[in-house]
Amino acid sequence: MNVSDKYRSNWESYWSETSDEAGEAIWDCDPALSAAPHSALLLPHADPARTIVDLGCGNGTQTRYLATRFARAVGVDLSHAAVEHARRTTQDDAVEFQQLDLTDGGAVHALHERLGDANVYMRAVIHQSEPEARPAVAAAVAEIIGTEGRAFVVELTSGSRDVLGRAVSEGPGPKLQRVFHHGLKPADADDEEIPRLLDAAGLKVLAEGDTALPQTEHLADGTRIDLPARWFVLARA
Repeated sequence: MNVSDKYRSNWESYWSETSDEAGEAIWDCDPALSAAPHSALLLPHADPARTIVDLGCGNGTQTRYLATRFARAVGVDLSHAAVEHARRTTQDDAVEFQQLDLTDGGAVHALHERLGDANVYMRAVIHQSEPEARPAVAAAVAEIIGTEGRAFVVELTSGSRDVLGRAVSEGPGPKLQRVFHHGLKPADADDEEIPRLLDAAGLKVLAEGDTALPQTEHLADGTRIDLPARWFVLARA
């Protein structure tokens, strides 16, 4: 299946109305708080000589960092506007970006054919995907890593809803307002759903743990919004 026109349109409109300024997207945190510690968790299990594919790369902030830890980084995103953001702000031959619908099995297979078995980085994609699309997103991870690649997947947990609820009750900041304005739905998956989807996609967990995903907006008292999450390092079962 492919994503719905509404879902695609929501992301296209979000990125079309987002500037190239670092941190304007609420999840566009410094890689030191995201891709750097995540790479440290993935690398004991993964071959850094392989390409890493950043699924749902957005404007490419994390992708550019990943290219410093792996042989090459490829960022893919559903949104054409996001990919254009990423290309405009990247001057690194070790990084490339392309538009890709993770639910398009043929396109995902073609990417794997081009890159061979690759590593995967996927930060908070399943939880905001449409429920019927989530199995295909997990399957895309399995397809891209093949037998030799490894994946780092981190997804928001139900605790994020409490944090977001507090932010909304206090009067959400402009970055969070834009998320809701464009119909995006953070922390929409149940905690049990993520490992179930990964298992059904033929992935086995090599390591896992709890973490938080730092955002670029703050609560009313000045505390940074950190959304509870769980990470998994994965291989094909």
